Amino acid sequence: MTDWENLRHFLAVARSGTLSGAARALKVDHATISRRLAALETELDVTLVDRLPRSSRLTTIGQQVFDQAIAMENAADGIARIARAAHTPLVGKVTLSAPPVLAAHVLAQHLAQFRSRYPDIRLSLAAQAQQVSLSRREADVALRLVRPEENGSFTRKLGTMAFGLYARSDYVHRDAPDRWQFIAYDESFADMPQQKWLLGIAGTRPIACELNDISGHLIAARAGAGVAGLPCFLGDADPDLVPVGKDIPAFSRDIWLLVHRDLRKTPSVRAVMDFVVALIARHGGFSD
Repeated sequence: MTDWENLRHFLAVARSGTLSGAARALKVDHATISRRLAALETELDVTLVDRLPRSSRLTTIGQQVFDQAIAMENAADGIARIARAAHTPLVGKVTLSAPPVLAAHVLAQHLAQFRSRYPDIRLSLAAQAQQVSLSRREADVALRLVRPEENGSFTRKLGTMAFGLYARSDYVHRDAPDRWQFIAYDESFADMPQQKWLLGIAGTRPIACELNDISGHLIAARAGAGVAGLPCFLGDADPDLVPVGKDIPAFSRDIWLLVHRDLRKTPSVRAVMDFVVALIARHGGFSD
C-alpha cells in the first residue's frame, strides 16, 4: 500500500510547483521533500515530476496520480471532520479565518466576550486576505467578501459593507478634488474590487502611497497622507476623518459566512458561527 506521507509530500510539490515551495508549505526541509518524492516514485516505479532548474512539473502519469491523491486527501479529511464532530460539546480549538478588516476592527474587539461565554473553546482568529480551504482543514469557519463556491460547504450572507472616500478633516486639498492624492494598495492587489473602484475614481490623479492592509490605509488617511477608500464603519467612526466626494460611484462588499457541512453541527463550531452571526447583525455598520 502506498505510503500516505509520501503522497502528502508529492501533493505539496504538485501544488507549489517547486520543492522549496513544498518544503515551506509543510514546514520541513528541502531534503525531506526530495526524499519523500523519490521514495514514492520508486514505490510506484514511475517518474511523477520533471525536475527543472527552477520548477517541478508533473509528468502525464504524475497528473493522473495527483488527481487520485486529491480524492484520497479529501476522503482522509472527511474522516477527520466526522471524528471531530463527535467530540465533547463546547470544548476544543476552532479556527476562524476572516479578512483583515473584519478580524482587526470587528472580531478582535469581542474575543474577551467570547472567552467569557465559552471558556473551554480556544478561538483562533486568523486575519487572511487570501481564501483558505475548509476541505483541507485550513480553517473551521471562514468569513469572506466574495460569494463562496466551495463544494460541500454551507454558506450564508451576513450583511453588506459599504465603502466611501475619507480624508483628514484638515487635509490640505480637501476642498480641491482635482488636487487629491490617493492612498491605494500595490500592484499585487490589482484584482481586488475596492482597489479597482478606488483607481477608477482616482483616474489620472496621483497615488500618494501604497499600503497592503486596510489598517495602514486608515492610519495614513488619519495622518493626512491623502484620500483613502475605507469601509464606512471605519471612516465614520474616526473623529479625525471626514467623508469626501459626494458624487462618487457607490461601492460595497458582501460578507459571507462559510463552514464545511461536516462540521456545521459540531457544538464548538456552531458556537463560533452563532457568535459571529450575532456580532455582525448587531454591529450597526453593515446593512442586510
